[in-house]
Amino acid sequence: MADDDQIPDFADLPEDRNRQRAVPAGRMARFGTFGKLVGGVAGGMVAEGARRLASGEGISARDLILTPGNVQRLTDRLSHLRGAAMKMGQMISLDAGDFLPEELSRILATLRDQANFMPTRQLDQVLKSEWGPDWRKQFRWFNPRPIAAASIGQVHKALTREGEELAIKVQYPGVARSIDSDVDNVMTLLKVAGFAPPELEMEKLMAAAKQQLHEEADYQREGAQMAMYREQLADVPGFVVPRLHEGLTRGSILAMSFEEGVSIEELGSEPPERRDEVFARLIRLVARELFDFGVMQTDPNFANFRYRRETGEIVLLDFGACRPVDPAVANGYRRMLEAGLRGNAQQVLAATIEAGFMMPIVAEKHPERVNRMIDIVINEMREDAPFDFGDRAFIPLLRDEGFAIAQDKDTWAFPPIETLFVQRKVSGTALLGARLKAKVNIRRITEEVLASTSPRPLADA
Repeated sequence: MADDDQIPDFADLPEDRNRQRAVPAGRMARFGTFGKLVGGVAGGMVAEGARRLASGEGISARDLILTPGNVQRLTDRLSHLRGAAMKMGQMISLDAGDFLPEELSRILATLRDQANFMPTRQLDQVLKSEWGPDWRKQFRWFNPRPIAAASIGQVHKALTREGEELAIKVQYPGVARSIDSDVDNVMTLLKVAGFAPPELEMEKLMAAAKQQLHEEADYQREGAQMAMYREQLADVPGFVVPRLHEGLTRGSILAMSFEEGVSIEELGSEPPERRDEVFARLIRLVARELFDFGVMQTDPNFANFRYRRETGEIVLLDFGACRPVDPAVANGYRRMLEAGLRGNAQQVLAATIEAGFMMPIVAEKHPERVNRMIDIVINEMREDAPFDFGDRAFIPLLRDEGFAIAQDKDTWAFPPIETLFVQRKVSGTALLGARLKAKVNIRRITEEVLASTSPRPLADA
């Protein structure tokens, strides 16, 4: 099929039917899938309840819901829907994993690893609707088997007539139209199952999820964000950003240069010097996003980074979750870091409250615990030495103090949405560092970036 006279034809190519699964595209089809899920779960509950009564066992609603069969039904149906239903599950599992029941966390973790893809017939229909019936004529070959499949779309490799190797992200049909209803349906399901702790204020989280998902479903927007990052990093060694192919990009198709690379997690097997140098570059990028770019890619999924062994370069992928950073949030982080570097715990606390990261009542009711947490963080960040991300001995200390405070319902409050997105990226990057067992001098990078940037001007009220 590499011959110029040939046109790629899906009918002539072998299929991997084991992982193909058509995406329900219409509103009624997706609603029907939720209906089957609810019906299947209810049937499973009745059967389990009858079994327990017959054996003289006690009955609780959660035990009836979380049977092995129902866990499989939840995972299977959300995976089948893909789109917002699956993406929301991934977001909840990353953002609120510590608050969720263990069983639900397992379901959502499974969704993060699902990789079903569209049958070739459905893929062909999507490509025809975007590129026209003769879309194949633009390519020497187009591989119908995706090289990556996720919640909103799947990525294919192709070669144009001009000899340009591309990665083409194709959005699942019906995903953009179904975002709001999918999120509402999943929210209802979580509430019915008792999986939505009131302290999480899930409605606020879901409103933010809808906004982000609508943005991620706009591939032309993502292409513009990718082009912006490519420009910002053009003169920064060590980063590769794909080049946008504007002629083939549509609202639900994103065409870009194909960039070779291996999983970023393979960086962990490199010599310590290389591993630490490359990860330090990622830390510096996060700091520049926050204090310099004014835009941050807020999805911490490890798959959004690839690594090139030959050059040590990092390939950046997936810019759908790029969001403007609220100047007030960036300046709040700046004040906290500057106070932390000075070792001034009281200023750190004041900046934390001022930025909305902590409610004043928390410090008023639990001053000793709050002060211990601040002291732990200050001591870690002020040391002028490589910080060992693999040694997370201080994390349980922070978690224990935070959990003790969380028992006081008077202190429950949902943090500002804009801080959640930034913190999600910061926390996700730290988790990657822990996975790689990287050691990086955080203090020096922080001082360098803060010194080279200024507080961001606030938007007019």
